[in-house]
Amino acid sequence: MTVQEIHQRLFSKSAALSSFQMDGVIRPIEVIRVLNRAKVRFVLAGAYGLAGWQKESRATEDVDVVVAPPHVKKAVSALLAAFSQLEAVDLPMGVRLRDRHTKDVLIDVMKPLQQPYREVFKHSRQVSPEGENYRIPTLEMAIVMKFSAMTSLYRASEDKHRDAHDFIRMVKNNPKLDETKLGHLALLLYPEAQRDVLNLVRKARDGETLIL
Repeated sequence: MTVQEIHQRLFSKSAALSSFQMDGVIRPIEVIRVLNRAKVRFVLAGAYGLAGWQKESRATEDVDVVVAPPHVKKAVSALLAAFSQLEAVDLPMGVRLRDRHTKDVLIDVMKPLQQPYREVFKHSRQVSPEGENYRIPTLEMAIVMKFSAMTSLYRASEDKHRDAHDFIRMVKNNPKLDETKLGHLALLLYPEAQRDVLNLVRKARDGETLIL
């Protein structure tokens, strides 16, 4: 199967699982359609955007999109107009669109203010499930994004372990990943990140425990 076919299958399965297991979730394709109609430049991230690389479907409450800085206000306005049940909570790193009654976050509009997210638009590829064109991170960028999350000083331990699970799946399920490109992208984070990410790739392939 091609990357496009794998992503489409697991994107659809993840959306179906989310709708079945949780009330009130917004289908990711609906978010994508709204953003495309508004001509917003974005990259789909999170469980939906990385499902094809992880080769795993998973239910999730929210849709994560990295939006180009000049388009953040336009994206939020379009989404609030399309989904009247939502209210916006503007935070430094993104705008969380949550259900005004339950307060559950249903869409996360991420501002690419820090690395590696500032470079995600340069390292993305187009896919077209259900007739909608949009972009997802490249494999190497997806791995660096997970590496950044699971080594962050500010992320909760339980979330880091979920990130490590995703990191391991992407490494094991994509043996042809470009380690040179991966290492260069990791340097966006800090000087020793190239060494550190490649060491974790080796451990993941060898079945060793990742020490976070």
